[in-house]
Amino acid sequence: MDETESVTTRTARFEEFAEYRRLASIDEIGRRVIANNGFDGILTIIGVLMGSYVAGVQEPRIVVSTGLATCMAIGISGAWGSYMAETAERKHELQELGQALLRDMHGSKQARAARFATLVITALDGLSPFLAGMTMLIPFLIPGLCTEISHCYLASISLAMIELFGLGAFLGKVARESIVRSGLRMILAGIVCIGLTFLLNANG
Repeated sequence: MDETESVTTRTARFEEFAEYRRLASIDEIGRRVIANNGFDGILTIIGVLMGSYVAGVQEPRIVVSTGLATCMAIGISGAWGSYMAETAERKHELQELGQALLRDMHGSKQARAARFATLVITALDGLSPFLAGMTMLIPFLIPGLCTEISHCYLASISLAMIELFGLGAFLGKVARESIVRSGLRMILAGIVCIGLTFLLNANG
């Protein structure tokens, strides 16, 4: 295959994927998945970090291992659950479409789009909470980055707030609302999570 044929093939493949995106409404669903699962991942790891902090955990390795296990759990949970649910929903939609059109949809463009959408959304569902959570563990992963363990906790929570603001800004842009206001609302959720952790510890 020469270079011209290769470029033509890639172009055709991109156009095919673009049509799948349109047919299966991947963009709209993907935005919701990234927002919801990314938000879950951030708040979950905030909980892990604050629980470790109030428990007096001073060993970065323990924080990292706990956080990594949690990120893997929510990532696998998101991907597995999404695959099962998305597969069922897409099959149901194809069956209804086939009944309406009085034809077998197996092997059709809609069926290929449904399979493509299932794989993309499954990946987004698994990766968004995993990556969002793992980003917060960076201060604990790099030796010598923080001189004291308390600085690592502070740096991780700061990263969480940046992620929350970015996520809120993204949603604000999608909704064509104030990016700053939307970002601050997301940060408020993180602050509430931190406050509840300290409140529970004070009452414990």
